[in-house]
Amino acid sequence: MHDLPPLPWLRTYEVSARHLSFTSAAQELGLSQAAVSKQIKLLEMKLGEPLFIRLPRSLKLTMAGEAFLPKVRDAFERLANGAHEVFGAARSDILTIRTATGFAVNWLAPRLPDFISRHPQIALRLISSVWNEDDAKPIYDLDIRYGDGHWEGEKAERLTHECLQPVCSLDLLSGLKSPQDLRNQTLIHVLGYKEGWALWLKAAGIDGCLGPSIQVDTSLMAFELAVAGAGVAMGRRSLLEKELRSSRLVAPFELQVAVQEGFYLIMRDKGDNLSHASLFRNWLIAASRLVSSPY
Repeated sequence: MHDLPPLPWLRTYEVSARHLSFTSAAQELGLSQAAVSKQIKLLEMKLGEPLFIRLPRSLKLTMAGEAFLPKVRDAFERLANGAHEVFGAARSDILTIRTATGFAVNWLAPRLPDFISRHPQIALRLISSVWNEDDAKPIYDLDIRYGDGHWEGEKAERLTHECLQPVCSLDLLSGLKSPQDLRNQTLIHVLGYKEGWALWLKAAGIDGCLGPSIQVDTSLMAFELAVAGAGVAMGRRSLLEKELRSSRLVAPFELQVAVQEGFYLIMRDKGDNLSHASLFRNWLIAASRLVSSPY
């Protein structure tokens, strides 16, 4: 990278090679003919080879110039394609949704094709969050958060009503005949939740300190550890549907404990994407009501 010639020199070379004229290149680039000629000379000195044969009224590429040209064009094409792939259209044309990672993977992803089929004209960008960080606030149109629904200065709409339920791998199932058997298991805790194992264990009539534990920062990580047999994870209803249906995880006990927390939607009340955000909000509210009812 340190030996790469400056990109303006390469651009000037590509345009000059296309026109075979420094004067025409200068007109396209908005430079003086002298500036174009100087940049080409500097590039040739950098590369250690002449790129052009200067004729009285035109230019001709040297053998090195002809060999270098397709590589430069390919590099610019790759750069343009990469910029489009990452940034696409103008940010104002893309509906940006920030969502909790577990909700995005286990709840939103299976349902999102329905929205896309209904509104194929809306370009989407999904960005994930773990701790409801505020530093990304300016770049999203909609935010899906987990909590009690009370965030200062924000109007939140409830999407899910949650119940707690332990889950484990099939390999551990035989050793869990009753909640008391959890004393012999590693419990997997997800940081950031106010309501979790302590609430469920109390409802199950289990007091006192249990065995070893593992702490993680996302439900997805907790589920993967449980699938691997590392312990028993505490799941929330909205995130468990996919895991239980696939039988990657099973619920060893019937007891489900309702909690006050849930996933909420926050929609910005201004911006270029207000109409698209409203369409997504309406679809999301309707989809959540099909699978989530008050406890």
